[in-house]
Amino acid sequence: MKRFTMLTVVVAALATGASSALAAPHASQPVAKWMSPTKLGDVVATPMHLAAYTWNKENDGKVHCTGSCAMKWPPITVKHGTMVEKHIMGLMGTFGTIMRPDGSEQVTWNGHPLYTYHGDTAKTILCNGVDGWFVVKA
Repeated sequence: MKRFTMLTVVVAALATGASSALAAPHASQPVAKWMSPTKLGDVVATPMHLAAYTWNKENDGKVHCTGSCAMKWPPITVKHGTMVEKHIMGLMGTFGTIMRPDGSEQVTWNGHPLYTYHGDTAKTILCNGVDGWFVVKA
């Protein structure tokens, strides 16, 4: 059975101001929910049902997609202090966060920063395999 997996960490919009780094940590969020299938099989997605992507140019543990890149590929971010579940039942890999150059915290999968694609919808995945961008398989 194919399914669209929802990564249920709190995803803050880029326009949302980040809370103070000194704020108390937020509790980790529920693990995962299964959603409708995709042509690519099981993939990790945001609570808005957008596929999560990694970029193969970011294999050095650093964020390189900033500026106009981040406009096309919005980073999946969380409020400062949010505890991301490291291991989500039913999903391979380890989740965490990395600090972006602008100071926001971005969700990672196996150390790779996670993004969405601005042209995707809850029902479409447009850029898997394009210019080094790949959806995260569940």
